[in-house]
This record gives sequence, structure tokens and C-alpha cells, in this order.
Amino acid sequence: MTDFYYFCGHEQWQPEDLVRHGALAESVGFDGLLVSEHFHPWVDDHSAAGYAFATIGAMAQATNRVRIATGVTTPLFRYHPGVVAQAAATLDRLSGGRFDLGVGTGENINEGPLGYAFPGYAERAARMREALQIMRRLLDGEKLTFQGEYYQTDRARLYSPPVGRVRIWLAAGGPKSSALAAELADGIITSVKVPADTIENVIEPAGAAAAAVGREPPLIIATRWAIHAADQDEAWMALQAWRGLRAPGRLEAVDPQELREKADQLPRDDVLGRYSIVPDVDALVETYRPLVEEVGADAVTFQVASLDQEATIRLIGEEVIPRLR
Repeated sequence: MTDFYYFCGHEQWQPEDLVRHGALAESVGFDGLLVSEHFHPWVDDHSAAGYAFATIGAMAQATNRVRIATGVTTPLFRYHPGVVAQAAATLDRLSGGRFDLGVGTGENINEGPLGYAFPGYAERAARMREALQIMRRLLDGEKLTFQGEYYQTDRARLYSPPVGRVRIWLAAGGPKSSALAAELADGIITSVKVPADTIENVIEPAGAAAAAVGREPPLIIATRWAIHAADQDEAWMALQAWRGLRAPGRLEAVDPQELREKADQLPRDDVLGRYSIVPDVDALVETYRPLVEEVGADAVTFQVASLDQEATIRLIGEEVIPRLR
């Protein structure tokens, strides 16, 4: 049975809005919330960037049933992995055991503004290997002395431990990260554009890597972007906070102003062409059905922008999810 999550984007909405959206999503039938964690947004003119761990704490009090996961935080630079484990344990307690920790190797827009160097993928993956070990062992109750190349702990322990086992999800878009997730995490968060590509580059390598170390294949949270709009003009207005995502140099950028300027130099059709524009319930169903039927995801996340976000949340919960179930 597939679960259905709603994406809460800190890069667009202020934290108080996201808490309201999360409570609404629960009330209309979503199973979970995937909450982004950013220091800077993707543009500087239609944006926000609240502190996700605080927002999730408020969400935990405003909801009763939905699972809540970071989608995703980076335990490599701004946060020591031990601090992320502490945050995860606290959020698990505040939510009554409903928290999952989603992590990824990050983007410079969250690290560079605070003076951290942002190395290439090889170093970030090596850091993540150490971070996953530290977080898992702390969350499992160990008093941990760890001496790695990048991180150290000295008899570190979580004195407010989680109420249960916190699952760790690793973001992966290719075989290297998916293999790391299969070895050291519980699941994978992956953004799907072409289902066959996701199966070939993420799911199959994860299955092979899990088998090689005698583990079950990791769970899959599949996400997909869509714009709920009647036409391209409405879609462009709905996309304002996210248009920097498609700007060149996104991973290396520090300043949302620069991403906005680059995005606005692109032809509008080039930016919109990278998103599914879904005008109605049937289009929403057909956009997300492949994540259920072809990808076989354990959870599917709706990343949907619109000009009336609360109406869209209601529409998905009341009319789209029942058809996909």
C-alpha cells in the first residue's frame, strides 16, 4: 500500500503557513508531510526560509496522525551529524514517534552563505558515510566515541532519545547515493522525472547494493513536481518562488538574487517546460499514477505549486488520493 505525502516548501511559505498547510493535509487524507530544510531560498523576490526543525516541532503539535520527515537536511556542514541526530530524537518525541529523518548531500545555497566550503560529490558522499553511521548509532542509544576523517565524537549520547526507531532516508538521484542508502539508511528519497530512468539509476542499483550486504532493499519515497494551473500564464505566477530551481549553476549558487536573475533571462517556456502543468483532477491523477504503478514507491510526495495552495491541498486529498489508492 502506497502512502501519500504533501511537500511543505520552506523556500516559498512562511513557517506559520506551513503548519496550517500540514494540519489541513492531515485533515483531508494525506499520510505524511515532507518538509524542506533550507537556509536560503531559490529566489529573493517571492520566497521564505524558516528554520525547519522549529516548524516541524509546531507541526507535531498541530497534527495527530501524519508522519513528518525532513526533505531533506544536510548533516555535513552547518550541522554536525550528532546535532542532527539530537534534533531528530527531539522531533520524534514531540510527534509521538511520527518523525523520519531525510538527509542529503546538499547544495551550496545553504552552506556557502555561512562561510562553509562546498566540496565535490566524492567528498560529500564520504562525509555522508560517516554522518549516517554517527546518526544511526546515536539514535539507537549508543554512547558513541567516533574518530572519522571528517567527524569526531567523544562519548556522545542522546539524553532525550527517540520514542522508537527513527528511520533515516537518504536523497538519491543516481547509483552512488542509492547504493550508499541501501548500505546504511532505511530508505531513499528520489525525484522522478522519467520513471524508467529512476528504476534504472536508483531503484535497481539500490536493490543490488542491499543484496550484496545482506539487507532488504530500501524503502522508496518518490517525489514529483507539478503546477496546478489552468494555463501557462497562471502556471508562471504559481511558479515564482521556484523558478530559480531551473537556473544554470543552481548547485554552486550562494545568492538567491543571482539565481532569480539567471532564471528570468531564460525563455519562460524553457522554465515551464521542465514541470508538469496539471489543470484538473484527471491530470493530477495521471501525473502521479506512474510513481505508484511503475516506480512502485512506498510513498509518493505531491510537490505541487498553485495560486490557491489550500484549495489544491483539499483537491488532492479529497479527489486525487482516493483514486490513486
